[in-house]
Amino acid sequence: IGILGINQVPVFVGDFIPAPLDCDPAPSQPRYAKSGLSPSQSDALFEQLTQLMQKQEVYKNPELSLGELAEYLSVHPNYLSQVINEKTGQNYYLYINKLRIEAFLQVAALPHKQHYSLLALAFESGFNSKSTFNKYFKAVMGETPSEYFSLIRT
Repeated sequence: IGILGINQVPVFVGDFIPAPLDCDPAPSQPRYAKSGLSPSQSDALFEQLTQLMQKQEVYKNPELSLGELAEYLSVHPNYLSQVINEKTGQNYYLYINKLRIEAFLQVAALPHKQHYSLLALAFESGFNSKSTFNKYFKAVMGETPSEYFSLIRT
């Protein structure tokens, strides 16, 4: 088969120029244009979400999923994802982990928590692995936890 392929030189000779496509791309619609969620419903849902995060601190649950959070709010997960994306400009994971980083920074500043390791405080804030904590800490703060705290302590 290889010899037959090599002997068919005309297949491999010449420049191949693809023909231009005559169809125009479909006009882009705004994201979530077909969503059944009205702007007022979106605002109300975001307010409920904010209240839930502030009062119950459900983000500290390391196993929290979008579906579980949607159940807390009695809404479909797609609507919750849409609201988080539109109102914060972040996806679900970045939104939740940013809240965890903020909680971590608050706990790390407490004098009676100074004897705990950074990892222990991260677990207390809702992270379930060191790598996830380091990844999101760097994404939110712009530097690693050790770099951040070495600058503060000096």
